[in-house]
Amino acid sequence: AYDAIEKIALKELKLDVYPNQIEVITFEQMLDAYSAIGMPLMYKHWSFGKHFARNEALYRAGMQGLAYEIVINSNPCISYIMEENTATMQTLVIAHAAFGHNHFFKNNHLFRQWTDANGILDYLEFAKAYIARCEDRYGEAEVERILDAAHTLMPQGVNRYPRRKSFDLRDEEKRARERLEEVERSHNELWRTLPRAEAKAAALSTSEAERRKILGLPEENVLYFLEKKAPLLKTWQREILRIVRHVAQYFYPQKQTKMMNEGCATFVHYYIMNRLHDTGFLNDGAMLEFLHSHTGAVFQPDFDHRGYSGINPYALGFGMMQDIRRVCESPTDEDREWLPEIAGNGGWVETLKDAWANHRDESFIRQYLSPELIRKMKFFDIHDDSTSDLTVRAI
Repeated sequence: AYDAIEKIALKELKLDVYPNQIEVITFEQMLDAYSAIGMPLMYKHWSFGKHFARNEALYRAGMQGLAYEIVINSNPCISYIMEENTATMQTLVIAHAAFGHNHFFKNNHLFRQWTDANGILDYLEFAKAYIARCEDRYGEAEVERILDAAHTLMPQGVNRYPRRKSFDLRDEEKRARERLEEVERSHNELWRTLPRAEAKAAALSTSEAERRKILGLPEENVLYFLEKKAPLLKTWQREILRIVRHVAQYFYPQKQTKMMNEGCATFVHYYIMNRLHDTGFLNDGAMLEFLHSHTGAVFQPDFDHRGYSGINPYALGFGMMQDIRRVCESPTDEDREWLPEIAGNGGWVETLKDAWANHRDESFIRQYLSPELIRKMKFFDIHDDSTSDLTVRAI
């Protein structure tokens, strides 16, 4: 199945992917991956055990299903697939994760800008060992206290705009060691003899503008600010903040591209599975099983449906990418007016690959959401006062 999928993905869709590493795991191992926020290596923290216990209880009670796969943005790209999946579902998730998500991870500008696929696994191994050493040296309670605070600030611990050169996470262990050696070299006990009152008075005399300059304000990344400027933190505590900050930054592009990432993977698996059926690799029964799963993933409940919880990112992402293909191949006059750059260009593969590489969810929707799809998915606010015609107040 992998060989057949790879042939279509690389030759027809011209995808550019990292080497694949596919791991077939049990449901218990999948729960374990859930608890460690989907990472194959992770430091210890009580919150991961809490997530594991909750998910396991719900799964065993039949109140929660598990993902068919988890895919890691690394080089090689690691895809975990459940051994309980049928052969058809294994084919589907390999196409979805090992080629759809894989291509998006490798080529999207946000992932290229903010993540280091080559170094993330080595860095997590360093982080796990470093925090374990800190627990042995300073006590589990002290380490847990700083991790709890850092985890609370994770949403505010990311850079949203590039301000630094690219770095290699594999060098972080070496940098941590050099920082510790520099602190030990530069430490001088004489500093402790300085009068504290005079130092405090000097600080108060500094103007607010000067203090802001010294502190590097404004600073959007709270974890970075504390790591660099908090006066009472010890060196090992700063390093833990740095570790949590790197983990938070790793997940930032995934939050910014949820709809595009899932839409890309869903479009890729839909195209590949249909081509496999066309060539006779999948029989009709397998195709019906696939369609049953696929339609469930891209189902968009209406606003008054009891299952409605907002816009389904799978539905919108897949719908937009199917719509882009339609506009490229057989545009209407409306499409030519709204999307003149791509209408009728015939190159839907190149158009999609360009969009996957250069957009995040917000810009992708602004650029490519067509009036036809707006009508189809009913993205309207309808005003109905029962005395006049229905009025569309907002899209």
